[in-house]
Amino acid sequence: MTKPVVIHWFRKGLRLHDNPALLAALQSTKGSHYELRPVFILDPWFTSTGPNRWRFLIQSLKDLDSSLKLLGSRLFVIKGKPAETFKELFKEWNVKKLTFEIDTEPYSKERDLLIKTLAEESSVEVITKVSHTLYDLEKIYNANGKTTPLTYQKFLSVTAKVGSPDDSHPAPEKIPDGCKTSLLSSKYDVPELEDLGLDLKELGSNLFLGGETEALARLEIYMKKQDWVCKFSKPDTSPNSLEPSTTVLSPYLRFGCLSPRLFYHRLQSILRGRKHTDPPTSLLGQLMWREFYYTAGAYIPNFDKMEGNPICKQIPWESKPEHLKAWTEAKTGFPFIDAIMTQLKTEGWIHHLARHAVACFLTRGDLWVSWEHGQKVFEELLLDADWSLNAGNWMWLSASAFFHQYFRVYSPVAFGKKTDKHGDYIKKYLPMLKKYPTEYIYEPWKAPLSVQKAANCIIGKDYPKPIVQHEVISKENMAKMKMAYQKKEEGSDGNKRKKTKQESSPTKITKFMKKK
Repeated sequence: MTKPVVIHWFRKGLRLHDNPALLAALQSTKGSHYELRPVFILDPWFTSTGPNRWRFLIQSLKDLDSSLKLLGSRLFVIKGKPAETFKELFKEWNVKKLTFEIDTEPYSKERDLLIKTLAEESSVEVITKVSHTLYDLEKIYNANGKTTPLTYQKFLSVTAKVGSPDDSHPAPEKIPDGCKTSLLSSKYDVPELEDLGLDLKELGSNLFLGGETEALARLEIYMKKQDWVCKFSKPDTSPNSLEPSTTVLSPYLRFGCLSPRLFYHRLQSILRGRKHTDPPTSLLGQLMWREFYYTAGAYIPNFDKMEGNPICKQIPWESKPEHLKAWTEAKTGFPFIDAIMTQLKTEGWIHHLARHAVACFLTRGDLWVSWEHGQKVFEELLLDADWSLNAGNWMWLSASAFFHQYFRVYSPVAFGKKTDKHGDYIKKYLPMLKKYPTEYIYEPWKAPLSVQKAANCIIGKDYPKPIVQHEVISKENMAKMKMAYQKKEEGSDGNKRKKTKQESSPTKITKFMKKK
């Protein structure tokens, strides 16, 4: 008879610090003869992701495996569907307990319910803990009268009633000798990227190394800049700086390499007693935005879709595959937009205001393509693509939900000039335009042919012509948005519909939005 096993199932929480489910697994092994086996399952559901995200994940798994080995354990990586995998492991490994972090996404909730059912059938005890979010989201939902807070202001008022998030837990220092794993087979090793069948030629520069070690090191770098932390205001950071003007901790939060609670309490320790910026624009405010969207995503049906989504405007977007293709492949003919999309594909990260610019351009601003298509592209390419945040932000930028000032459109020309007058960002990501004079770098189609020839880049040949005329199409799209809004206000019966209190209340962020 093999020694009974406790499995800790790593999913998003790819870290040892502040991992209460892992600590619960370790607690279960104390004074017993249980063996701890930390598991990560390479779920086929994750295969739609791009190569940069795969690299970040594999790096994170390798870092986690190394950390576990220092404690006398290891990571068991298994390819397959979770339900089929656990059905086999429960029998093969003589599993008695299973621990994992709570996940509130629709796919995850359905998956976890199935696993719990299988565990019950196999007499396996299941222990789950909250640690991917600051709060137990059910407490937020219940504190708001069992309804979802639909504005950031309302959300902050609810969390104020709930109180501060729980403290973070330190990482375990060791695993009891009797509980260390005896299974050392290489078949459970973390795979190499080559083993996954990826086209490694598509990989961009490895600017953001995955893993808990890198996450904590990056956190320390920024927490030492106390004055910078206190003065941080997201709208004042640059969307097109050559180096990131923000922390770029979002990928580490998304994969759970960094605990949001640790980040939250470190920020509080710096801000306490000092003059500082406040939510929604402060660093603390950014963590609360994350929590706001997680709460919305957990309780609003069809949150990542327009149809069947009770908070989403039903806007008659058009099918424009050529426009979507040009946007995705950075061939719109607008250098600022194309430079952003090039950075996204090659590096896997772009500034939040850059995301705003390309999202507005794809949807209500210029191309009139559904936000659902943009959401899928971001899901594949962004290192920090997070289901709830991705859907929420795309609804916001398309003025489908949360933000309703559809007449505020980002100019694909003027907006970038604010922080990068000479177009250095464009020249970095679109080298074919690097010889263009400053006066034409944002609008190369306006350059005389002699200038185009001198720059060795003919518009329409070496770089595409603009696919739309922004000044004209943006006004036409505003008119379409107005009609969609009026239709929503009237309702299907033609009568005016009263706005709910939450719909009528704008979020504070609109006060901080600069004129585009």
